[in-house]
Amino acid sequence: MGSIRVANLGKAYKTYPTGWSRLVEWLVPFAGERHQLKWIIKDINFHVDAGEAVGIIGINGAGKSTLLKMITGTVQPTSGSVSMHGRVAAMLELGMGFHPDFTGRQNALMSGQLLGISNEEMNALMPSIEAFAEIGDYIDKPVRVYSSGMQMRLAFSVATAKRPDILIIDEAMSVGDAYFQHKSFDRIREFREQGTTLLIVSHDKAAIQSICDRAILLNAGRLEKEGSPEEIMDFYNAMIAEKENQTVRVEKLDDGKVQTISGTGEATVRDIALLNERGERCEVVGVGSTVTLEVTVAVHSPIPRLVLGYMIKDRLGQQMYGTNTHLKNLPLSDVRPGEDVVYRFTFGMNLGPGTYSIATALVSSDTHLVNNYEWRDLALVFTVANMDYEHFVGCAWLNPSIDIARK
Repeated sequence: MGSIRVANLGKAYKTYPTGWSRLVEWLVPFAGERHQLKWIIKDINFHVDAGEAVGIIGINGAGKSTLLKMITGTVQPTSGSVSMHGRVAAMLELGMGFHPDFTGRQNALMSGQLLGISNEEMNALMPSIEAFAEIGDYIDKPVRVYSSGMQMRLAFSVATAKRPDILIIDEAMSVGDAYFQHKSFDRIREFREQGTTLLIVSHDKAAIQSICDRAILLNAGRLEKEGSPEEIMDFYNAMIAEKENQTVRVEKLDDGKVQTISGTGEATVRDIALLNERGERCEVVGVGSTVTLEVTVAVHSPIPRLVLGYMIKDRLGQQMYGTNTHLKNLPLSDVRPGEDVVYRFTFGMNLGPGTYSIATALVSSDTHLVNNYEWRDLALVFTVANMDYEHFVGCAWLNPSIDIARK
């Protein structure tokens, strides 16, 4: 079983005002330092316990890749320490360690040695590596003729040919076709079930929320926030909407869940409710029943164009369905302060049994990145129960009409 401990980890690079300053410091070290330190990562502390999966997210330049390189030992930290127990397999930069003039097979054998796998064992594993990578005859051609997707296929196949105690993956998984991404994540899930410790960097919200137990948000080289994947992804989305991070706030609900709210406040959700067919508020609805989502919006400032959107998410925060009044060609124009606007969305609750939440967005167009008046996650939580239909599995009620003919 593998585990990771990161304590006060930091990475800084020396910057010099001129090239002469660098030369003088090298030639006359006793004359004093002439550089300044630029910290890329500073004071990072977290742990990943055995069998746990942790996701790392953050905008480009937040320090995610540098952090993984220090954890795997390819970059030396300036301060702090990393402690790992167990055999590690890492996929950082795409094709890192592959020699372009060697064949895929030769590179696979060399990569296996770097992972601590003997030549005899790698030769025994090669058939399964070839089968998983699915690059055909290219396995015996130079890597320089590979596409980026083929390099990723081979690199992932080698890294996971033997189940590691710790698997570390950077954004390389985003390269390649959808088929292989699904296949790769199936293998990762299988490893998780067998006890592999996972540390993954990804911008894929669904991947983080479906695989990881916890998530870590990096911002400008610092650990900004740590918590459940849903909570961290909601906060991350709010940070993207509010680039200066001035209007993002976090509130703890009665059930212990954390709600992220952002926006400039020209309009806010005053009330939200799910109504049954009799127009009564309800927290539990039946599969396939007709419901109405009623949202009351309070307007506080003049708004030239107002759009309301909502997103239904499952308990892991994965998106089930979302739309808005811009997409439905129903935006409101010239909304005045003091107005209350009541929206009613009526639809069939064709979801599978489970707990779901609704996020709301008050914006001016089809995105919250232009004018974000209010973005509210976990605005409403409800439960779907199967009370009237035969048993089925899945997240959607897709009742088929069946015709069977025997001839």
